[in-house]
Order: sequence, then structure tokens, then C-alpha cells
Amino acid sequence: MERNFVLAINPGSTSTKVSIFEREQEIKTFKIDHRKEDLEKYKKIADQYEYRLRLIKDWLEAENISTDALIAIVGRGGLLRSMPGGTYSVTDAMIEDLKVGIQGEHASNLGGMLAKGLADLENIPSYIVDPVAVDEFHDIARISGLKEIPRKSLVHALNIKAVSHRRAKELNRNFEDLNLVVAHLGGGISIAAVEKGKIIDVNNAKEMGPFSPDRAGTLPVGDLVKLCYSGKYTLNEMKTMLQGEGGLFSYLDTMDGREVEERIKNGDNYARLIYDAMAYQIGKEIGSYATVLYGHIDNIILTGGLSYSNYLVDRIKEMIDFISEVIVYPGEDEMEALNKGAQRVINGEERAKIYEDEVSISG
Repeated sequence: MERNFVLAINPGSTSTKVSIFEREQEIKTFKIDHRKEDLEKYKKIADQYEYRLRLIKDWLEAENISTDALIAIVGRGGLLRSMPGGTYSVTDAMIEDLKVGIQGEHASNLGGMLAKGLADLENIPSYIVDPVAVDEFHDIARISGLKEIPRKSLVHALNIKAVSHRRAKELNRNFEDLNLVVAHLGGGISIAAVEKGKIIDVNNAKEMGPFSPDRAGTLPVGDLVKLCYSGKYTLNEMKTMLQGEGGLFSYLDTMDGREVEERIKNGDNYARLIYDAMAYQIGKEIGSYATVLYGHIDNIILTGGLSYSNYLVDRIKEMIDFISEVIVYPGEDEMEALNKGAQRVINGEERAKIYEDEVSISG
């Protein structure tokens, strides 16, 4: 049988998304939902491997898709060691780091494991594409102001790189020739300076930059320290306040931008103030990353789920459209981005990188 199809696998905390692509065309997709009680059986994320692998095999069988029709399998990248962007072959060394959670436990760590597990059955390639661990910082961007705390690159790299490739194609230019400021606006917010195809600086969306639907973003550090030592909160409670119950949720008891906009339409001026403040912080952060590129910017791109909001986008544009033309790509299609990363290798546009060649495995 001729191999024409790519299987993309995107493990999330409570689901595993799977899609079949024929070249650029998605022909089948499905979200496998996982019950909380099923996942609670497993002590570590990596322990869910056999459980999720079986469910993917069951889906393929139900859809009458034979693995011998697949040319490659691509999984979402996890919390690996700091690494340059690109499409990577899944290797044994990568699998070991995914199993132990070298930079933390997250369901995305299963992406490469599942891709390789299935691909090895057919002796076909397995890949990951632009994981959150992508690190292309210039050394100057790592300096924080306190020697003990370097700035780190943890970024929505998959979507940021995908929309950058998309814009390059629309402009009929090479991805490596563009300078962009890309704002990924979702549950977390990443504002990235993309210089010649590389993310040379970005806020850590977990703990810096604009506040988001559930994250506090950059805070007045002195007051934060006082709060930590007030005796009112445990370490875990503080972590939850900063990521999970910060941002919009802290002020408005909701993480849903659509609900906030509905409140604004109904005359809630406090909701308007908070939503406008989020737009204000996003615009201010985009302006700061424009300076990282010394003003040499081809476009500013707004993407992610929140960029569906005309209200939010319009307020951001008011602040930044003097810098460069603003392009809006609402939402994020992670499955399409994974496939396109694999297709660039299959089509010979890129060479798949080897994890061990790009990172330091020692220590």
C-alpha cells in the first residue's frame, strides 16, 4: 500500500486529539476524551502512555485506517531541554527526557512518546514540532537583574512559528528573512520577537508579561514578596493565585472573554476597565518587543483564541498600528501546525533536527 498519510497526535490534560492528513488536507480528526477517574490511576504523566496508545489504536481501527498507510507520525512536543525551533526526529534520548519530565510534568510530554511508539511498529519516521521548550534567545535576553534568576524561554512556539511561516508564504518571502512581533493571545499570553525566523526574546507566559484570562503576569515584585511572606497563603496557594486564579479570573471571577464582553455590552464598566487593562498591557508589551528588533519589523501578528475578539483586537491595534501593519490570525490550529512541520521535512524544505545534536545531555 502506498503511504500517503500523516497522523498528528496532540495529548492534552483531559483529552488526546488525533488527526489524519493527506499532504495539507485534514481528512479525519477526533478528540479522545479521558475520564478523570481513568487518569487518576497513574502516578506520573508518562505512566499514561500505554492507556493513551491503546485508545489511539482503537480509533484508527474504528476509522478503518491501517498504520501501513502512514508515511510519518508527528506528536506535540513537550517540556524538553532548551532547544532551537524546528521539526525533530524522535530519538531514544528525547524519549528518556520526556519520561522523566526534564523541565516538568505536562501531558504534551506524551506526544513524542506516542508518535514513536506507533511509528516504530511500521518503521516510519516520528517527529515533534516546535515544543514550548524552544530557546533561541540572544544571551543578553537571559539577564534578569538578579543573578540567581535567569530569564527563560518557555513559549507558545508551535503556533508562533506556524503563523510566522504562514505570513512568509503569503508575502512570498523566506521565513528566515522576516522580522515579526507575534502575540499569542490565549489562556496564556506570549509576546515574541521573531528575528529571521528565530524567537530571540519572549515573556515567560506562565509568570511574566500581560495578565491573561487566568494568569497574573508581571506583578509589582515588592508587594508580591510581602504577600508570599504574609503567612496567609501556602506555596501551592500562591502558585494557584499566579497561574489558574490570576488575570481576568482574579478581578471578574471568569476566564471567558466572551462572558466579559457580554458584561460590557450590558453596561458593566468595571468589566470594561479590566478588559481594557488586559488590552493595554498586551499593547505595551508588543511595543517593548518592537524595540528588541530595533523597529525593523515586517508585521505584527495577533493570534490565539482571544484574537477572535474584535473588541480586544481593536483596542490593541489603537496602541500599536503606528509600529507596523497588524495581521490577525484568530485561533490556533495545533494539528495543522504539527502536520505542516512534518510536511516541510517530508517535502525536503527542512531537514529534521536531532535532539542530541542540539542540546546538552550531560548533567
